[in-house]
Amino acid sequence: MSFSTFCIFECSLSDFLDLILLTKFLIFCLLGVDNLKVLIAGGGTAGHINPALAIADTIKKQKPDADILFVGTPKGMESRLVPSRGYKISPIDVRGFQRKISVKNVGRNASAVIKAFTSSLQAKKIVKDFVPDIAVGTGGYVSGPIIRACQKAGVKTVIHEQNSFPGVTTKLLSKNADAVMLASEDAKEHLDKGLNIFVTGNPVREEFFSLDKKTVREKLGISQDKFVVLSFGGSLGARSINTAAAEIIASNKNNKDIVFIHSYGQYGKWFPDLLTQKGVDISSENLDVREYIDNISQCMAAADILICRAGAITLSEITVLGKASILIPSPNVAENHQYYNALALAKRDAAVIVEERELAGNKLIKVFSELYQEKDKLQILSENSKKLALPDTNSRIYGIINDLLT
Repeated sequence: MSFSTFCIFECSLSDFLDLILLTKFLIFCLLGVDNLKVLIAGGGTAGHINPALAIADTIKKQKPDADILFVGTPKGMESRLVPSRGYKISPIDVRGFQRKISVKNVGRNASAVIKAFTSSLQAKKIVKDFVPDIAVGTGGYVSGPIIRACQKAGVKTVIHEQNSFPGVTTKLLSKNADAVMLASEDAKEHLDKGLNIFVTGNPVREEFFSLDKKTVREKLGISQDKFVVLSFGGSLGARSINTAAAEIIASNKNNKDIVFIHSYGQYGKWFPDLLTQKGVDISSENLDVREYIDNISQCMAAADILICRAGAITLSEITVLGKASILIPSPNVAENHQYYNALALAKRDAAVIVEERELAGNKLIKVFSELYQEKDKLQILSENSKKLALPDTNSRIYGIINDLLT
């Protein structure tokens, strides 16, 4: 066989093999047996990770054979939480920019610039190696390079914003996203016109939809006629909320009709001593004080009112349960988004806002006392809170993703 004949034969064979592979691919597509490949990016805080996991679980429930790959920072919470839920995660080294001007932050931002370049290269490699059908971003700076790389590669992209005031990453990525999913109608006001926007709500764990106040109280050993107050400031603990909660507990220490459940967090180990100094019997059956509440969903269901921060996922859980709440937005978050989250409930008479700067003036005690005395007002807050819940969030999100793929 001559060299030219061999080349013709080799090309013909290659074309034939390509034809076979293409035919197989078309058959797989027609039969629906090809595995859906989903790339999910989101991290830094639980507020970005938990929605991402909820979306992944929803996809897996509908398509058990789906191949899902998370992308996150190697030292972030996602590096622990994602594998614990049985999902693969590919690391990407990226850092957010610090907006507060200081000598230390100048160095951090210089490092962030360098990582912005290297993370872009890492993102391109991840997309090239995984070849996703669709990519989902749930916020945080880790979403940026991955979703941008997918958009440049022609991969369908969807982003989900948990807060009522969209973050910088969402605003930038939304311009080229195939779909933008929002937790709140209020977020629309802060995005460009003409985007493919859907209000889906925030994905909430399935257990919240099956919790019953009476049943949970029986399980926790709490009398049905008690008034239950649940307060917390996050897993680390917020000093201002801990101090204010101690004042409320102390001012009601002789009221046996109120049960207080409070989580003081990792940095609030001084809280029990503070209660003792204020003459509170911390062994009282009406007081449940812990560093961390591991059965938070049950405690939320058992409560008559919550006193807490205004994180997006927490508020979604509150509305699903239809709970009245006093919200104390953290002033230390980007774009002051917790205040806007709280405002979305407050202006619909579904919650009361007490800003952190107002805690020193005992406003929290005044607001709490008024709601405790005015049960009708408390009931209105609860009913309006329930009206804001979107119980079909997970199916809405899956529907949007599925529509983009068909």
